[in-house]
Amino acid sequence: MSNKKLKIMVSSTVYGVEELLDRVFALLTGFGYQTEYGYEVLMSHKGTVPVSSNETAFESCLKAVEKCDLFLGIITPQYGSGLDATGLSITHQEMKKAIELNKPRWFLAHDHVVFARRMLMDLGYKNRDDRSKLELKRGASSISNLKVIDLYEDATMEHLPLDERQGNWVQKFQSDLDASVFVTAQFSRYQDVEELLKQHFENAELVGKKFGASHE
Repeated sequence: MSNKKLKIMVSSTVYGVEELLDRVFALLTGFGYQTEYGYEVLMSHKGTVPVSSNETAFESCLKAVEKCDLFLGIITPQYGSGLDATGLSITHQEMKKAIELNKPRWFLAHDHVVFARRMLMDLGYKNRDDRSKLELKRGASSISNLKVIDLYEDATMEHLPLDERQGNWVQKFQSDLDASVFVTAQFSRYQDVEELLKQHFENAELVGKKFGASHE
């Protein structure tokens, strides 16, 4: 793997976090710059997601998730306005696809999302079915849509027992600096990431063999 740059998909809404996305892009492209190491960053905000005139924007973004080696999801208070027939934003669908494909993945979640979830739980709205009875007032400033909490819970795998939630770490952040510290800590040591990726696929192969054996 060391003879090519790893493709990392950065998935996020854009509104209100443009500076953060610019900073994350600069950090990731700077690691291993002008060496055989480093990252090819796929980010719609920077125009680096491959697109085709034969695909919808949703299709191009989901195909980028399929092709990436690594996935970084940034959950913000903005849910995103691009909804299709599923009722889910493209960002939500990208993150669900990364989880479905078991991509090596990292998640950041803004403090407003984490706080809103905890507050609603304290008020008795303990899950998404309970929250579906609520409706935010137009112009709500804390979070734009209660589905950002659903997205957070998808990332943390709340639907699974605790001992089955593999890959469910979601790092809370309040500022661009918090997010930058996390990105630097996780991705600046390229060879460590490369080794993690190797172990990820070895573990996936072992699980697959075990699963296959149990069904023979």
